[in-house]
Amino acid sequence: MNIGIVCYPTFGGSGVLATELGKALADKGHGIHFITYQQPVRLTGFSANLYFHEVRVPTYPLFDFPPYETALASTMVDVVRNNHVDLLHVHYAIPHASAAYMAKQILAEEGIHIPFITTLHGTDITLVGKDKTYAPVVTFSINQSDAITAVSHNLREETLSNFSITKDISVIHNFVDTHRFAKRPIDAFKRVIAPNEEKIVLHASNFRKVKRIADVIHIFNKIQQEIPSKLLLVGDGPERPAAEELCRSLGIFENTRFVGKQQDMEDIYAIADLFLLPSEYESFGLSALEAMAAGTPVIATNTGGIPEVVTHGSNGFLSEIGDVESMSIQAISLLSNPALLEQFSTAAKEQALKFDIVNIVPQYEKLYAEVLAK
Repeated sequence: MNIGIVCYPTFGGSGVLATELGKALADKGHGIHFITYQQPVRLTGFSANLYFHEVRVPTYPLFDFPPYETALASTMVDVVRNNHVDLLHVHYAIPHASAAYMAKQILAEEGIHIPFITTLHGTDITLVGKDKTYAPVVTFSINQSDAITAVSHNLREETLSNFSITKDISVIHNFVDTHRFAKRPIDAFKRVIAPNEEKIVLHASNFRKVKRIADVIHIFNKIQQEIPSKLLLVGDGPERPAAEELCRSLGIFENTRFVGKQQDMEDIYAIADLFLLPSEYESFGLSALEAMAAGTPVIATNTGGIPEVVTHGSNGFLSEIGDVESMSIQAISLLSNPALLEQFSTAAKEQALKFDIVNIVPQYEKLYAEVLAK
């Protein structure tokens, strides 16, 4: 099959999942055409089956806001016309699903039938999509999709509860390449972060309010009062300056490292002893799954799709949103008990295997075949 994949090219979960899916499909012999405004951050290395098509948005004085959706639809049309693309798979509803619908109608006028599948990832439904500015277009575009998938059962229910969806939504969970993340820690790297063999507590995100970065820092503050430890913060975003200031005010900045956006996350997960994800909402929790694939237990909130990934009391702990005290106690109980930490680490790896890429990618291939057979 020749498949056009439309996604955001950034470090967010939807872009990461879309890119890793495309790479896996290319490895299986499918022709994959990425269509976005810049090369996806996870699209590294060379494959004869991978193609990248840049969406160029001309700027004119007439427009206060360049019409990206129109440029995207036009690029989709061009890619389908010239590369024998069989179907489009768009990730994140806004604006990809509406652009795909427009492209489909343009191509239909030329006698070309191009179905499109929309995968819902989270904030396109739970936050942006609910805004009445976008809701009618989001609802229409989803309903016009030839197939719809969601990355968790929770997101499926959220979508059905908040939008008038007339079609079935299939759940195909996010996935992880367990072989990639099953790496031995690089000792030299670990010593740089924890020169005195301190425990390493990790958080990785886009540093937006929904991630509750302040909770991460307060949890770590309580941990380091009991156990020699270091906090490693990966990512960047609007909440970073406030997070840095909070660390200074608590007197823990010297035990904290802000390392910005990173691509080789497998090396970072490998040195971590514990992963913190106290988010207000996660449609799935891909970063938690990647941590678990590396054998790192997770302390997270009991919200969204996280309970579909993290099993409380087995491979991690779940608490209510904002319950810093409970999450701190759970973290300390793990980090202070080597045998329990190892038990949770083993269970985390076993749980991650259920979401291994080899189990999930065939589900997408099956869906593609079903859509093309209609």
